[in-house]
Amino acid sequence: MPVPPHHDREFDVTTPSGDQRGQQDGAPHGAPPADRREPGLDPLETVRGPADPARDVFLTGTVFLDIIFTGLDSAPVRGTESWARGMGSSPGGVANMATALARLGLRTSLAAAFGDDHYGEYCWDALEQGEGIDLSLSRTVPGWHSPVTVSMAYEGERTMVSHGHEAPHPDGALADPPPARAAVASLVPGRAEEWVARAARSGTRVFADVGWDDTGRWDLAGLADLEHCEAFLPNAAEAMRYTRTDCPRAAARALADKVRYAVVTLGAEGAYAVDGATGETAEVPAIRVEALDPTGAGDVFVAGFVTGTLADWPLADRLAFAGLTAALSVQEFGGSLSAPTWTEIAAWWQHVQHDDRQDPEALRARYAFLEGLLPAPARPWPPRRAVPTIGFRSSVP
Repeated sequence: MPVPPHHDREFDVTTPSGDQRGQQDGAPHGAPPADRREPGLDPLETVRGPADPARDVFLTGTVFLDIIFTGLDSAPVRGTESWARGMGSSPGGVANMATALARLGLRTSLAAAFGDDHYGEYCWDALEQGEGIDLSLSRTVPGWHSPVTVSMAYEGERTMVSHGHEAPHPDGALADPPPARAAVASLVPGRAEEWVARAARSGTRVFADVGWDDTGRWDLAGLADLEHCEAFLPNAAEAMRYTRTDCPRAAARALADKVRYAVVTLGAEGAYAVDGATGETAEVPAIRVEALDPTGAGDVFVAGFVTGTLADWPLADRLAFAGLTAALSVQEFGGSLSAPTWTEIAAWWQHVQHDDRQDPEALRARYAFLEGLLPAPARPWPPRRAVPTIGFRSSVP
């Protein structure tokens, strides 16, 4: 059987210049360094209680090794060799979401299979040691090699080539999913995952996204696990196809009959959400950024919305925060590589108030809720990343 799709989520944002920047050799990109963890900042500090589960978020899926080329002037041409000005490598697939959640301070647990090769070892170390993600429910599969995706970013888009073989599920974790405040599930048309129903029955709040329906049926009834979900976060095209509507806002209202929170991303317009229990709606515009690579930004958006929901923020604040984290991520390449930390969010907040391309008054009003959360920015804007390699044998300044 083939390996499941890479299933990272893109997120369209407003890009005023169609930026096609690549990174020159030696640019600071690549594997996430260990100091990306920020254990002192806990967005759920005010809502935690002694009886709460140890895990904030549980998720499961396939971990890929992502190799990302950027700085290409155009798509590769058949029969020629193309040189990229930038390159990075990082854990991908479900690791994009896990990393985004962990960098926002949520106690994240991932159940996944890892390849019994150097790629798998690298991904494990990057997630456990570099990001502080709990992998106690994951395992290394003897004789199984890591799925690999090569992503090429150009002209604000990306093309991916993947290879891999299906790995056995970490059955113990899925048969009895661990107690957690929330879980993130990727819904697949025509397939039910028993762990989703079990998690929901145990009190876990399930957030779901969905990929493109390759069958072309777009049958909402085929999303069997949707009934167990508290929130559903499709993009506008997916939402309209599933609800047979021609307006993403109408689609969100229709989806709110199925879940508590229906959130539809609107590309350059931002995002729209409906609270199916109260009827409240919220719409937040996109932040104008120069987008380099949309890979995984949809995962970052979901992570931001999960964080705001668990912290019990108002609906509009959750949308604004999710859109901000996604906008920050598209300014770097890769999936997990580009997920922002609170320190980077703080650096953006300080920088943007003096940026003539933005409307600082509107941004100050929209993001005032962050004032009590943000740490003092410890690094300048824009953030600097690691070098573009799986790992040097000696330390690199």
